[in-house]
Amino acid sequence: MENKKVGYLLIGVAVVMGVLVWQFYAALIAMAGTSCALEHEGATCPLHASVSQQITISVVLLGLVLIVAVFLILSKPEREVVVKKVKERVKKREYDLSGLTADELKAFAVVREKKAVFQAALIEELEFGKAKMTRVIDRLEGRGLVERKRRGMTNVVVLKE
Repeated sequence: MENKKVGYLLIGVAVVMGVLVWQFYAALIAMAGTSCALEHEGATCPLHASVSQQITISVVLLGLVLIVAVFLILSKPEREVVVKKVKERVKKREYDLSGLTADELKAFAVVREKKAVFQAALIEELEFGKAKMTRVIDRLEGRGLVERKRRGMTNVVVLKE
């Protein structure tokens, strides 16, 4: 809830408390008047002293509630902090494919499509021999289009970004 709404709600609660305190005070005075009709050895009735003490405590509490309510109404609302995440725009690299042979274009197309592929899977897909595939990948690597990474007994061919 906003501070102002809570403040107005507290003022409503304070008004209800004020009405109840006033009714309580009137009832206590009536009770003290009927039960303490006699003077007690020259002093006033002890009920009157306790009534004034209880009313003082009630009025102080009512005042505190009103002070808090006014403070909440007059206080400025907190600013809401908005954090936006900026997405990095990844520029897609443009590859210079001029001067590539048909076999190199086929191999590059497969690597570009899959982003990363085992050299053995590339050999099976393109139906090239191992030596021919190695030479094709060497030429693509030399032009900076792909990168070969050793993974155990095989190579992984990845698109260079």
